[in-house]
Amino acid sequence: MSSITRMGWLLALGVIPLATFAADERSCNMRDAALPTNSITYVLCEQGLMLVTSDDGNTWAQRKIAGATGVLRAVAFLDVNRGLTVGDRGAILVTDDAGRTWTARPSGTTENLTDVQMLGDQGWITGYDGVILHTADGGKTWSPQKSGVALSLEALFFLDPQNGWAVGWAGTVLHTVDGGNKWQSLKIPGASWSLSSITFQDARNGWIVGFAGQLFRTKDGGATWEAKQTGFKGWLTSIGFDAAKRGWITTDEGFVLSVDGGETWKFQPTEDPVFLNKILRTTGTAWALGPFGMMKQTGVGEWKPIVNPLSPNAVPTSADSAK
Repeated sequence: MSSITRMGWLLALGVIPLATFAADERSCNMRDAALPTNSITYVLCEQGLMLVTSDDGNTWAQRKIAGATGVLRAVAFLDVNRGLTVGDRGAILVTDDAGRTWTARPSGTTENLTDVQMLGDQGWITGYDGVILHTADGGKTWSPQKSGVALSLEALFFLDPQNGWAVGWAGTVLHTVDGGNKWQSLKIPGASWSLSSITFQDARNGWIVGFAGQLFRTKDGGATWEAKQTGFKGWLTSIGFDAAKRGWITTDEGFVLSVDGGETWKFQPTEDPVFLNKILRTTGTAWALGPFGMMKQTGVGEWKPIVNPLSPNAVPTSADSAK
């Protein structure tokens, strides 16, 4: 691809060096990200901004999320153009043009919203006070589902449009087999602290992590769960598996890694304090995110750091400045 052709393509996407946006300098705590394609990454800043890159963070576009009045906590994209973000005081904002413009959608709640997942036009949102919302039209309208709990739900995971899970404070675990029309509360032995993340590799093998080194595994689709030890007693913030079925758990200090399907785990620190708190949902290469930057898996146990260009402690490089 020639430099002229590439520049035209980047301009069409709005992905140009961030220095262009110097008139709108703001801070950014990276809260979540979405990767609708292998080349486009949308990063949510909790302050009401979205950063977009098509070259692993060498250049960025900055897009203001108009209408955001509080902290934004989660983002999901249905495709390269259609996405939504959720946050405090029941905020739901949707975009149809890759984040250039946003429209508020009524949520019917003033509780803080914590996580969102879309599977085609079906989608779910979790929040404080046991809030669960559902859409069947790609996020245009939302209706409540009865969770049966009043504690904060921190994360959700749907394996398919019928089979879903939600986890939260005080060891809360919920399961649905009918798309959320009915949620069942489960008690996992040993789950007493808040739970932060849940994922399933397939219909039978699932994982939950949380505060105080909590790690739980199921091999039978969630019928039973067992506690696993990693040796790391801090906050396990998120869990995911890469294409080679290696398990990765994010922590404030780096990763906890399993290379044997989760039987054993070993702490793997990062060189810089990225304070990782999320393994991103993707279908290919694994990504991790923290408030000060991202990391992209580049090989077996190897990760490429991607600096948050609006972080107060970011060191500008030639890739961040106007050429």
